[in-house]
Amino acid sequence: MNATAVELVAADGVRLRGRQWEPPSRHRASVVLVHGFGASSTDGKLVAVAEALVEHGHAVISVDSRGHGSSDGAATLGDDERLDVDAAVTVAGPAPVVVVGASMGAIGALRYVVGAATSSVAGIVTVSCPARWTLPLNARGVLSAALTHTPPGRWIARRWLGVRIAQPGPRPAPPLELVPEVGCPLALVHGRADPFIPVADAELLHAAAREPRRLELVDGMGHAFTTESIEPVVTAVDWVLAQE
Repeated sequence: MNATAVELVAADGVRLRGRQWEPPSRHRASVVLVHGFGASSTDGKLVAVAEALVEHGHAVISVDSRGHGSSDGAATLGDDERLDVDAAVTVAGPAPVVVVGASMGAIGALRYVVGAATSSVAGIVTVSCPARWTLPLNARGVLSAALTHTPPGRWIARRWLGVRIAQPGPRPAPPLELVPEVGCPLALVHGRADPFIPVADAELLHAAAREPRRLELVDGMGHAFTTESIEPVVTAVDWVLAQE
């Protein structure tokens, strides 16, 4: 399935690059896919989700978040990424538009929806979203903290992962404080086998969110976009559209 290259400029001037997929026939809706840390719009798992959505009649756009892939700028782990989401939503069409964000992308999507003065999105789907700023006390959690919060870690991320990370500043409000402010339908998808974010985080977010809200916990699904997440994401997008 062919994708078209796109180039956008965020509100703060950061140049973003990504890809756009069009369904072969009538559009049902447009979906903005927002990847997680270390991924990009060319990541195979994201592409699989995009192609499944296109098969269901949706147009899809995904940009490399700042500091990732072919885009400029530096990653802020979900904070300034709200501007990247805004840029993609602005050019997504036709309406209605649904934003689907995974992990870091879910944080950026929530921050965009809550912080936007006006937003045309029909709803939001989060995948593997944390509730608080905590990481598991295991090897993966320690590695993630080292990569993102230490100078040697950021050097390794740039050198080996191709991710340029901004120096950390004051932490903004965590997702648990954002979801009560979301004023559109919110669907949460979370894997029961997620090694980074426990199921309890998804349950906390769901409990704090306004109606209409939806939670799907997926057996065998790990973190962010995976093969097991494809069907739940497509179902969640359909649920959001049914709330209109």
